[in-house]
Parts: sequence; structure tokens; C-alpha cells
Amino acid sequence: MRSIPRSSRFANGGISYWFRDIGVPERRAPLAGDADYDVCVVGAGYTGLWTAYYLKRERPELRVCVLEREFAGFGASGRNGGWLSAEFSGSREDYARSHGKGSMVALQRALMNTVDEVVSVTEREEIDADLIKGGMYLVADNEAQRERLQGHIEYLQEWGYWPDDFHMVDPSEEPRIAVHGAVAAGYSPHAARLHPAKLVVGLAAKVVELGVDVFEDTPVVEIRPGEKGERPAVVTEHGTVRADHVVRATEGFTSTLRGPRRQWRHTHSSMIVTEPISDESWERIGWEGGEVLGDTAHSSIYSQRTADGRIAIGGRGAPQRLGSAPAEEGLTQPHAIAELWRALTRMFPDVADVPIEHAWAGVLGVPKDWSPTVRLDSETGLAWAGGYSHSGVSTSNLAGRTLRDLILGRSTELTRLPWVGHETRGWEPEPLRWVGTKVVRGLYRTADRRESRTAGKGHTSRLADIATRMPGR
Repeated sequence: MRSIPRSSRFANGGISYWFRDIGVPERRAPLAGDADYDVCVVGAGYTGLWTAYYLKRERPELRVCVLEREFAGFGASGRNGGWLSAEFSGSREDYARSHGKGSMVALQRALMNTVDEVVSVTEREEIDADLIKGGMYLVADNEAQRERLQGHIEYLQEWGYWPDDFHMVDPSEEPRIAVHGAVAAGYSPHAARLHPAKLVVGLAAKVVELGVDVFEDTPVVEIRPGEKGERPAVVTEHGTVRADHVVRATEGFTSTLRGPRRQWRHTHSSMIVTEPISDESWERIGWEGGEVLGDTAHSSIYSQRTADGRIAIGGRGAPQRLGSAPAEEGLTQPHAIAELWRALTRMFPDVADVPIEHAWAGVLGVPKDWSPTVRLDSETGLAWAGGYSHSGVSTSNLAGRTLRDLILGRSTELTRLPWVGHETRGWEPEPLRWVGTKVVRGLYRTADRRESRTAGKGHTSRLADIATRMPGR
């Protein structure tokens, strides 16, 4: 850390830079006691808020509440990299085996449409989230990565991407972003940059305006399924809420609840953001179209040029301590900061002297098969969505619209998508889960180093193949 330039305003944790930028919102009142609703949503992140938004827009008469332990956006929704993209983490082959290939193609096309849906909602509801639909730019900095990028694009074009949806950039074209050492790049128009905290705060304000009761500072102790004529219930420290339907939208914090602890493993993702970069440096870098930028390393990064002229860059952080709960304070480890800074300055040497102003971390919900799901159990009245891994900004919106249709009892194109009702086995208990995660991360890091040393051979390291087949990937 001593070799990394740090701003006099440097901070580590404190939720995220995004909330430091706009200020942590004043908390809404907690639940005042026992209550009764038509729909009770647990979790005021993107999934919970989108679900409440679409239900209330469709059926204004519905009594809907949202329960949140902290405040709206406290989790991953207020800490992520601001990538609104059509990326999908799940196994296309697994979904195709259960529903047919055409159904998986429909899911991919729905995710592309979701990018435009979020853009439309922010415009219609006048939510200023610094959103620009500039597309996604992926770069390769060695021959192994070039080969992998080309293969990935060809693979996606068998699963719903057409050539205009994702393609290699013509090397004769002027690069959109001047990434040092890049040997190839791919581009997809189905992505946008946004300010995560502005989106979640604006969305929370809108659902309240629509008549949804949002209760913050309301820790949930237990979610009880409906049975024997009893409606489902949510037990909190301030009272019990009964409803016809209860939606669990807790994502990376699901492991803290009784019952579904092992459904999704919480994994950390870390970020840093620079001070504002000079106009002279931006002239050399480019990056003027609002694109989100990533690479094709096994331990990949994601980044954006912020509206106020900084670079925010993130990547998967180190595994949590053995047996620990999701980190709440947002602290990220010094070696994670160093890795991100090295990735940043490798791509953009011009910013090597630009101080880092903020570092933070958050948790994601990862299923064992890395395949997200949306589900409603009509017998118990419980619904849930999550397991998005690294594609939650867009996928949560699609989940919210799908949960709306499921709760309203509709059969629609959304409810027929193959991730609806998808089941996956739970993770192994500790310490096996923790050990597996550590091993996989080490294999990927070593694979990246080997590929960079053998830049001319153009083959993915066998260590990465081994890691990809392991459940902790």
C-alpha cells in the first residue's frame, strides 16, 4: 500500500464511494409493530425495490411493504461497479437441457431488452443515475486472452447474440479506449454505465411515492412459510408481518437467515476509485462514450469512467474469513487494493500518479452452479430471486418483473423463461466451502500469470480449466 498514491481524502470502507458521493440517506422509520399486507418484500436492494415498483405500477390497490435491516441500497445495490449489461452468469447448457435451447435464447434476448427497460424507467420516472448507454468494451492483453475472447463471442452467437450484439472490434478502427498493451477487443452495445447509489436511492423514493411502505432499521429474524391455512409471515425485531406473498430479496445476505443459509454462498467483490483525472490524460485515454470496460483475464476486472471524471475499477476480492458473516462495513483488504491498482495502471500507465480516493467491498450471492433463479412456491406463498453472481444490476430488474407476473398469477413470456423455478444444490458446509474458494482463486491467479508470461502461445492455462470445473469457481 505504501507504493500506491493515496489521496488526502483516502477512505477504506464506509459502505462505498457512491454513497460518499451523494451522502448516506436519512433512514426511514422502522416497522412499528405487527402488520398485514398483500405482499411483503424482505430486502430493499434492486431486486426488492424493482419487485415493489412493478407490482404497485400494475396494481395500485395492492398493499405492499419492504423490510430492510439497514437502509435501501446498503448491500450490493449501493456498492457495485455500475455495470448495467446483458451478461448472464448461469450455464446455458443446463437451462437448455431443462427447457430447450430456444428458451435459453429467449432469456438472453430478455436480458438485452432489460438494459433498455432500465434506461426507459429512469427517464420516465426522472431518476438521475448518471446513466449512459455506451455499450461494453472487453479487451485482451495477451494471445491467450485474445483466443478466449474470440471463442467467447462465437459461443454467445450460438445462444442469442447476433453479430451486431457482440463482435470483435476491427483493429483498423480507432480504439474507443486506448488500453495499454491490448492486442484485441470486443464490443457489445447492450450495456450502460450508471451510478449505483443514485439508482437505488431514486428507485426507493419512487416506490414510496407510489404508496409502498418501506421500513428501514428493521432486522428480519425469520421468514415462515404459509401452512395449514396460515399465511406466510416475516418475523422481525419490531413485530411480525403477515402477507399473502413474501418475497425474499436478500441476495448476498441470504446466508444470515435461518433456513436458506447454504443456498447461496456470499463472496466478496472489491473496488477502488481514483481522484478526478486530468483533461490531458483523458485526451490520451479516450473513453468518451460511457462504455463500461472489462478484460478477459480469469481474475477479471470491471470498470467505468464516472460522470465526474474518475476511474472506478473492481474485481473479485479475497474469500471471507472462515465462518464469517458478510462484511457490513465495506472494508477491503490491502492486497485487494494493490491488485486493483496494478490492473488499473497496467491498462492506463498515464494514471499511475493519480491518487486513489476510496476503496470498498461488498458481497454477492453465488449459487453452487452459478445459475440465478426466480421462484414462487404457491403452496407456501414464499417467492425469491437471486444468485446473480456478477450480473445483478440488470438481472435484478428482470427478476422484479418476473416476480410481479408470478405473484399476480400470470403466464407470460417472462414466467416461461428457463431460470423460473430453477433449483440448485446447496453449498457444502464450512470449512469445505472456504477451502474450495481459496483453491479456485489461487488457480485462476496462477493461470493469469502463466498466460501473461507465454504471450505468444495463445492458449488458456490448464490450471484455469481445472478451476472452472470446480464448484468454488
